Order: sequence, then C-alpha cells, then structure tokens
Amino acid sequence: MNQQIPAPLTDADLRLCARLCDVINNLSGAERDEAVDAVVRALLGSPHGAYLRTLPSADEWQLSVEIVDDARPYGWFAVAGRAGGYDANDMARLQELAYLAACLFGARQTWRDDALRDAEDKLLHQAQVIDQIRDSVITMDPFGFITAWNKGAERLFGYSANEAIGRSILFLYVDEGNANDLSPLLLDEFLGAGGHDIEVRRRKKSGEVFWANLSLSRTKDAGGHIIGLTGFVTDITERKQAEERIHHLAYFDALTGLPNRTLLCKLTDQALSKADRAAENVALLFIDLNRFKPINDTLGHEIGNRLLQEVGRRLRESIRDEDVVARLGADEFVVALYDITRRDNAGVVAQKLLAAFEAPVLIDAHELRIGLSIGISVFPGDGGDTETLLRLADIAMYRTKQAGQEGFGFYSQDMNRRAYEALKIESGLRRALEENQLLLYYQPKVRIVDSAITGVEALVRWQHPQEGLLLPSEFIRVAEETGLIVRLGAWVLEAACRQARAWKEAGLPVIRVAVNISAREFTPALPGRVRGILDRQGLTPQWLELEITESMLMHGSERAVAIMDELSAMGVSLSLDDFGTGFSSLSYLKRFPIETLKIDRSFIHGIPDDINDVAIAGAITGMARQMRRRVIAEGVETPAQLDFLAQAGCDEIQGYLFSPPLIASDMTALLSAGRQLPR
Repeated sequence: MNQQIPAPLTDADLRLCARLCDVINNLSGAERDEAVDAVVRALLGSPHGAYLRTLPSADEWQLSVEIVDDARPYGWFAVAGRAGGYDANDMARLQELAYLAACLFGARQTWRDDALRDAEDKLLHQAQVIDQIRDSVITMDPFGFITAWNKGAERLFGYSANEAIGRSILFLYVDEGNANDLSPLLLDEFLGAGGHDIEVRRRKKSGEVFWANLSLSRTKDAGGHIIGLTGFVTDITERKQAEERIHHLAYFDALTGLPNRTLLCKLTDQALSKADRAAENVALLFIDLNRFKPINDTLGHEIGNRLLQEVGRRLRESIRDEDVVARLGADEFVVALYDITRRDNAGVVAQKLLAAFEAPVLIDAHELRIGLSIGISVFPGDGGDTETLLRLADIAMYRTKQAGQEGFGFYSQDMNRRAYEALKIESGLRRALEENQLLLYYQPKVRIVDSAITGVEALVRWQHPQEGLLLPSEFIRVAEETGLIVRLGAWVLEAACRQARAWKEAGLPVIRVAVNISAREFTPALPGRVRGILDRQGLTPQWLELEITESMLMHGSERAVAIMDELSAMGVSLSLDDFGTGFSSLSYLKRFPIETLKIDRSFIHGIPDDINDVAIAGAITGMARQMRRRVIAEGVETPAQLDFLAQAGCDEIQGYLFSPPLIASDMTALLSAGRQLPR
C-alpha cells in the first residue's frame, strides 16, 4: 500500500475495528455495506459516512480513501457533512481504517477462494466415489430435481447423467400424474427423522417397468436446513416376483387358479364381520363332484386335472363377481355367497350351479358327465364363524350325497325341505318342456253389450305324470327364479299361435289370443321373436294380444316404450294386466301404446257389497273411458258383478260367469256355437 501507517489506534478505535472485522467476516451483500457505513460514521463522527463500491464524487464527499490491497481494489470509504471539515488526523484515521478493511477483505477473499477449491475438490472426490458405487445413487434438491446421477443410475435406468440431471425425479415414475409413493414437496412428512425405505415401481428409458427398493436420506446445511436428498433406486423385481409366487402358492390352488382353503377362510372371516354389522346373510355351498373318481381312475390324472379345471371355470361363471369359488382339494369345492338378502337365495344359486353341469364336459374325444352334491350353511342362523359354517355345509353335503341323488340340501331341515321341493319342481319342469307335458287352456273374453267372444287368454297347465294337472301358481315362481320362465314363455307363445292358426284354418272369425309376457321376456329381442312366430304360423298380428304387468313398465321406461312401440307398429295388441295392483301411474298410460286395461280380480270379488271394490272398479273404468282405453274385468262370477260393471261402462268381462278356462277342443266348440251372458 502507498499509505503511511499512522500511530496506533485508541481503545475506541480498536472497538470499532473489531466491529468492522465482524461485519466483513460474517455479513455479505447490502447488509454488510450498511453495517460498514455505520462503522465509518462512528469512527469519524460523521452523519454521512459511507462504504462505496465506485470512485466517490469530489463535490459530494469531503474526505475519501481507497480500500486497496496488493493492487486489488475493494471500494472506498468516504465521509461528508461535518462542519469545519476534516483534518490530517481524520485522514489518518480513515486511512488506517481503509488499510485494516483491505486486509480483512483480502483475507476473506483468500479464505473464500481456498474454501471454494476445497469444496470443488470434495465434490469431485464425492462424485468419483459415488460413481464407484455399483448401486444407483441419485441426489436431488428439496423439490425433487436431480443434481447428481452416478454410473449405477445410468446402468439401472438407461439414461445418461446429461439426460437426467436437472429433470424432476417424477420422470422416472410409472405414472407421473400419480406419484403417490413420494411427494418431493412433503419431505418432512415422508422422511420423518431423516430416513425412509419404500418399495416402488419405476420406469426405465426403454419403457420397462420394474420394482425397486428406494432408500432416502436428507442432506442438511450447517444451520440444519434441508438442502437435498440422496436416494439409493435397487432393482428388486426378481424378489417381488418370487414373493408373488410364494403368495400365490400360499393362497391359490395350483391346478385351477382358484382361492384355496386359507384364502377362502380369510375372505369369509372379513365378510362375516361386515355381514354381522349390516345384518346380512352369508352362505357357504360345499360341493362334491359325483362320478369324478371313476373318470379319474379310468382315463388318468391328466384328463382328471383338465376336468377339475373346467369344473372351476363353470362354477366361477355361474356366480356374481363379488362371490368366491374355492377349491379345498381333490374334487371338493366351496362357493361363498357374500351379501345375500335372503337365505333362499342360496338355493337359487345352487340350482344355477346344478344347471351349469347339465351339458357334458368335452375333453379330447371324451364326453364326460359330472354331477354335483351341494350342502349349504347360512350365517347367522347356522353358525357364526367360517370353520363352523364349513363343517355344517360339509355335513349337509354328505346328507345330500347319502340320499343317493344329485342336488343340494340346507343344513336347516325346514329350509332343506322347501329347497328340495323347489328343486323337484325345477327338474320336473325341465322334463315337462322336453317331454310335452305342458298344455294350454283358454278362457274367453266377452263383450258385455252383445255377449260376443272377442278373444281368449291362453293359460298354461302342467300335466304332471304323478301329481296330475298343476296350475301356474304351483310352478311359475320357481320358473321365474331359475330363469326357466323364458323357455316356458316361448313355448306358450308358440303353442297359442299354433292354436290360433288352427282356428283360422277352421274358418272361425279373427279373435285375439292373449299371452302373458314375463319380465325376463320383455327385452328388445321380443318384437323380432313375435314376428318370427307369426310368420311361421301364417298369422296376421290381429290374432295376437300380449298382456304385460305394471311392474314391467316401472323399470327402464324408455326401453319399454321402444319395445311397445315396435310391437304396436306391427299391429299386435297390448293390454295391461292386473291393473291397480302395482304402482299405478297415469303418466305412463299417456306414453305407452296400451289399448286395454284389465281390472284385477281382487277388485271384482267384493262387488257390489264392498264399497272400496266398487269405488276402485268404478274409478278405473271411468278413467279408462276418459283416456279412450278399453276395459276388461277378470274374475267375474255373479250377475250382480256383471250388472255393476255394465252400468260403470266396462267393455268386456272374463270369468266363470261366462266360462271357466277350457281345453282347445271345448273352446273351439264354444267359438262355433256362441253363448249369451246370463242376466
């Protein structure tokens, strides 16, 4: 320096220099500049002392000294605004301060340069060490942007360091939009006290997805603030696959892929807890295969195994997705029905399972027929835990098997008896459809004003070989529950149209033959099926009337409108059966092409003595006439009922007053001869 070093500083000066040293070493930026300004003002007693980075203006500052060390300039000290100006002593004090500051600035710069070189050396060494680590090592800033990427990461992910550094770690996630295994913005929550191990799925540059074990640790600065993360991303795909294989072996049957006993018990325990809280039923159906052992012994284990696989497939296809089919071993299976509303539902499912094996199983050139013996237990009535229910269902299965027949049985004797009767009806009805045991009776519909027969209703009967003639009330419910109602309805429609053709060929005038349509038949396929039957029988649509119920119109009304519009456009008459017994609504009468309302017999029985029946029948008749619909009353049995209906404006009647249901030949005779209504 070119300044002459003055005499030693006073104690006050030393205290100020100590403050200056502290300022320069510990502060930086604007904060440091403001603090140095304060030191200069205190040293010279000037209200306008300042530390300047550039040469001060002579007009503005009364005294200024450059801060320079070994030709390295660090700025200027300048003061102004003191009355009387500054003397040589002030200049000396300021020069001494500048000299001290230059030394401090220089030392600070040297320290920084050394520290920077040390840091760079350490970083280089760290990078070299990290690169030598075979595992993948990735460092990130607190927001998840990659700051370092070693050779192990390159080998694992396929990306070079240049491709990865600077990008968000999310680009390695299987789904960037759902990065739920780690949110970089919530490090404290996920890392807790400083470490976190998780198993995640990641995606390589090639697109391959793999399982990885991710170990994370936080990096902090001297003040304890999080400045980044270090992650170690190890490929554990083989281990996960092995775990999955072990899990599958532990919980699934190796041959069929169905749950085994362990998983069945686990799932059923959970279902029982839920059912107990919700007051629901759970049923277990224990299934043993009939005739499996001779097939397995005769044709060999390979055929036997393939047969067991087909059994599992058919059982699975026969139940809901939320229910479970399990194989316990050998030829024993269990179907678990979770969340059923009534105990009887288990019997309906058992019938479906039995029906699924009516068709033979074809394996190579072998046509194999297999039967089922099914035992049923139901929670909560039969037992409160899975093992008890399994044991009781097993007992019920053996009871069924010991009876020497295929079928099912409930552990509860009362339920067993009712279910057995339903099974008898179902199997008998299937046989009746195949062996021509069904026949139709016909009940005439009569116009009140002139006693003319305007149509007939076809009513199915079952000529049972042991029980005799059975009415629909004895078998229709079972037909509906098992789905046989579709086959039964198709038979009735075909047989009724065949009889109408016979009347047509006999030269009888056109009458409407009415057929009841079930809810299962009322589908978009119905119009096409009706058209096909009419074409086969050579009939015009005027010969056919379809009777539907109110409940069928209350579900899927838009679809119902489309079906009825298509039938009506064909010329087929539509009538609403049992009107008044369902959710009667005038709104759908306006929308649907219904020609006739049929007053249910329950409203006719009390006429004319029951004022409620009189009011209801009168109201329906008056409403129908206002809406220009025909009205027919069924179940008319007395002249008094006929007189009331005639006065109320009813168009037609049907009932024993005119004629009971008749076989086809008797109905033909009645159509030919005619008959008057009794008055």
